[in-house]
Amino acid sequence: MSAPLASKAPNEYAHVDPLSTAQVYYGPDREAFQNAKTRALSGFFGSARPDIGHRHVTRRASADDLPSSPRRYIIPVQQTLKELLEREDTDGDMQITIDDAGPKVFSLATMSSRGHRKADIRGNYMISNLLQELSLAKDMGRDTIILDEARLNENPVSRLSRVIKTAFWDNLTRRIDGFNIEQVGLDPKDWTSDPRPRIYVPRGAPEQHAYYTKLAQDRPDIRLDVRWLPASKITGEFVRDLNDAPGLLAVDMEEVVNDKGERDLRGKPFVVPGGRFNELYGWDSYMESIGLLANDYVDLARSMVEHFCFCIKHYGKIFNANRSYYLGRSQPPFLTDMALRVYDRIKTEPDAKEFLQMAVRAAIKEYHGVWMAFPRLDAATGLSRYRPMGVGVPPETEASHFTHILRPYAERHGISNEEFVARYNSGEIQEPSLDEYFLHDRAVRESGHDTSYRLENVAANLATIDLNSLLYKYEVDISRIIHNYFDDSLAMPAEWCADTFASGYLEKSSTWDRRAKKRRAAIDRYLWNPKEGLYFDYDTVKCERTSYETATTFWALWAGVASPSQAMKLVSIALPKFEEYGGLVSGTEKSRGEVSVARPNRQWDYPFGWAPQQILAWTGLIRYGHEEDAQRLAYKWVYMITKAFFDFNGVVVEKYNVTRPIDPHKVDAEYGNQGSDFKGVAKEGFGWVNASYVYGLTLINAHMKRALGALTPWDTFHRMTEGNPRDDYDESAIEL
Repeated sequence: MSAPLASKAPNEYAHVDPLSTAQVYYGPDREAFQNAKTRALSGFFGSARPDIGHRHVTRRASADDLPSSPRRYIIPVQQTLKELLEREDTDGDMQITIDDAGPKVFSLATMSSRGHRKADIRGNYMISNLLQELSLAKDMGRDTIILDEARLNENPVSRLSRVIKTAFWDNLTRRIDGFNIEQVGLDPKDWTSDPRPRIYVPRGAPEQHAYYTKLAQDRPDIRLDVRWLPASKITGEFVRDLNDAPGLLAVDMEEVVNDKGERDLRGKPFVVPGGRFNELYGWDSYMESIGLLANDYVDLARSMVEHFCFCIKHYGKIFNANRSYYLGRSQPPFLTDMALRVYDRIKTEPDAKEFLQMAVRAAIKEYHGVWMAFPRLDAATGLSRYRPMGVGVPPETEASHFTHILRPYAERHGISNEEFVARYNSGEIQEPSLDEYFLHDRAVRESGHDTSYRLENVAANLATIDLNSLLYKYEVDISRIIHNYFDDSLAMPAEWCADTFASGYLEKSSTWDRRAKKRRAAIDRYLWNPKEGLYFDYDTVKCERTSYETATTFWALWAGVASPSQAMKLVSIALPKFEEYGGLVSGTEKSRGEVSVARPNRQWDYPFGWAPQQILAWTGLIRYGHEEDAQRLAYKWVYMITKAFFDFNGVVVEKYNVTRPIDPHKVDAEYGNQGSDFKGVAKEGFGWVNASYVYGLTLINAHMKRALGALTPWDTFHRMTEGNPRDDYDESAIEL
């Protein structure tokens, strides 16, 4: 036991969990403890007991010497933080990692000796954890802390799981309302001469327009610009014309009673991908919801479904993100599965069925109005494509992003780049080849796979295996929901009808069954290559199957579109092509081709791995009975994240180089790696990686978790356990 506190010390301190949240551990309730008096306990070393008269001489010992005593340290925060960084952070990046050349030993004063004695902490992991704890304490305004050693030598799997659940999700959660519109309404991609917070409100949400208008009147200092969106159909030209006044697109709000007892509106919460974001993103939100549900944040996952339903109801689609320049662009559709997972957790609540009804109606409207309509539907094959509308140069990128593309055109016209962009955007200058380039560029971004040589200069023409697997899943899910929950007949009110449908028509499960069978046949005909054991994309303009080997081939397993024999081929033939040290790679090295200064790496190509590819593949493999393959892949991915977290100051990033055993978070590709640039302590991780971590842990057995805590690579674990029976995996995490 550690030394007890003196009688004047707050009793609650001794009972606080050493692994509680930073808000509790360093919070105001414990601040008084820093001045509390303590007394040192004495003990006896040796085999003799003094109370029974043995004459064997023993030596008196302080509490610090007691081997069974968990240590606590008394630490002056600012002074120790300064000394620690000067000694251990040799590359000056405010992180302590295995790349630093410090001694990896640091002495701290022990609490039980009232600071008179010191003990060493050793190793990069404990020392980097010390930096993280001191950084948290500093942020909480603490001058002196009592630190349990348990926070420094905590099992890394337990530590990362804990901070994801108790810190990362909270730090990634946003609302959009009067409380923060001044900050979130400002767009870091607003390149205009007068950036200001701005919000666009759909005509169907007059209560929000009134709310934000009153806010702008009451607080003129924030310069909030509140604008209606037109009731008429949004066009590419309209979106282009908003470039001079970019802003947020309103999302869902809830009615509350404020502190004055008045009815008010408050933004519903949602999770953003990373710390620098303030917008509701598309498929990131689905992946994040998997982790939120695993961590029992059911209300938050539900709120994100409700945001999506609001967007479909009022804008017709789920956006890439809720900014004005994304009005024409969607992202991979996951709404039905997301809603079903949430419904399974709330089905005993009185409004659960209404929630599911709203979600399925929204999915039906999105299906008809976005994915099965011009220009995304390819009528010849019956398959769908990423093909968003847009005119001119996409405004959300940095001004220099397209300079190398635009310069030859500007030079040919004898004008500057800036003048060329203005005249091209307005339509004064016509350049069909540039129109084609930006058509595909927008499609790449709508696919979520920006960027990849798989999609470059062809994305809008491709019926991809990923999109069509997702739409097959929509068709199957919608059929099941209508049949199982709504007596096989679902009426569609006007607000949930796509443009070509009349209000009040009925949806039947049989219609959706036929759609699913038709899409499955088209996928088999156009996308499946039985010889290669892979699904490929189909070029609807060239009328030929492509040859790029992509990990999205496994989305067919997640969606259930593959037959058992196709699934066997995917596992036996395709899986070995994508499996690397840290899990699945996005595409094969052969398909990517050679890279050079002139042809650099793309972040969705080899050798990079992404959380969505892992999550969908694991779930798909388990769906078809390949649990051991799913567990192996989950182990590799979770191990890789844990090892980087252990060695590199608690880092959790957007993507990983799955071929690198040592520093997989160091990614040499465009856009860098979100989540790696922090000072002292990582506070958010990255949304879908957080989710993949907690979800992956639900798929592996207890033996595997213990091995991960000991940082055992897969090959070592497999070699040591080969032939041993495995524990059962957690079936509750599998697709509903």
